[in-house]
Amino acid sequence: MDFDQCDQYLSQKPEAELCFPFDPDVYVYKVCGKMFALLSPKGNLTKEKHPQLNLKCLPEHAQELRDVFDAIRPGYHMNKKHWNSLILDNSLPDTEITRLIDHSYALVAHKLPKIERARLELHHPKQTLYKALDPYSTQD
Repeated sequence: MDFDQCDQYLSQKPEAELCFPFDPDVYVYKVCGKMFALLSPKGNLTKEKHPQLNLKCLPEHAQELRDVFDAIRPGYHMNKKHWNSLILDNSLPDTEITRLIDHSYALVAHKLPKIERARLELHHPKQTLYKALDPYSTQD
């Protein structure tokens, strides 16, 4: 996936909000005010020549991903236990990127305050919101 494809996929998550609190070139995606992704074009966050995507992840799964994929590293300027940085250099399968986006979104949505979760669940099926909570599950 490239920058534009990631932006489009992230923007289509239920009630995703795009904002620019850090820099006009750093895209921050939130659900109910909580960040689930940070996307930056090449060179904005690191010295990488490729776009970078920061996503939340279960700690044990985050380390497994780093061990398997060279393009997945501890989250740049994030809590390295809970966040990964994906270097979008075309080495990661698109399906893996979308799976990890879904996983990050589900983790954040599931931890929202009860009232926010209830409002979200009123408008969107739980399966849509939380289908990727288990990082080891296969998705349709």
